Amino acid sequence: MSVKKNKQKNTFKELFKTLLIAGTIAIFFRSIFYEPFNIPSGSMVPTLLVGDYLFVSKYTYGYSKYSFPFGVVPIKDRLLYKTPKRGDVIVFRKPGDETIDYIKRLVALPNDTVQVKQGILYINSKKIKRIKTNIRMRKNTFGDEKIFSQYEEIFDNSQSHQIIESSDNDPFDDTIMFKVPLNHFFFMGDNRDNSKDSRTPEVGFVPKKNLIGKAEIIFFSHNSSASIFEFWNWHKAIRFSRIGKAIK
Repeated sequence: MSVKKNKQKNTFKELFKTLLIAGTIAIFFRSIFYEPFNIPSGSMVPTLLVGDYLFVSKYTYGYSKYSFPFGVVPIKDRLLYKTPKRGDVIVFRKPGDETIDYIKRLVALPNDTVQVKQGILYINSKKIKRIKTNIRMRKNTFGDEKIFSQYEEIFDNSQSHQIIESSDNDPFDDTIMFKVPLNHFFFMGDNRDNSKDSRTPEVGFVPKKNLIGKAEIIFFSHNSSASIFEFWNWHKAIRFSRIGKAIK
């Protein structure tokens, strides 16, 4: 074998070794510390917008098998578990179809009761305070322009966040009283009239093991007005004001 062929073979081995090490480090970091997610729908408007890219901390609530790629680690429940706080924005696997990731706001904990009456949220029969902060035109799920009211919603721990409502008379603005089972959680989107969440049979109560992590920070955001090849329009498409924004 010639010196040239030996050199090419060694170069290929080194490249393969480097890629293997880099891939292992990336998978370890993604599984243990932070994982990137992007927002594909408007169910968390105004907190999160379509085109937001964010980091989710994997360690905040401990680890389940869904914390790892393809669920390869056979964890039965959770390791190093820490209880989530009401108001946290959390990524979780959809119950019944754990190949799908959802992101919603945690509204109720195990043993809590939850009900929505005329658009107002009640937790453990206590009316949750909301203060109107804005009114503006937005597009709904079907692309129609509608007037949305924006509110500051305040939980009992004084943690507050923004929500929007197109009205207080939509199908999920009046619900039954839900009782959250042990080791389960109740989630809602901040876009209250355009969110498939725990109010719907399609999602329902979310088991503790389905939690992926807490949404922490937006690291990139764009409005889709320019493609990756239209670099001359990037300055119009990138939402610079959202980059580095903490998620609350």
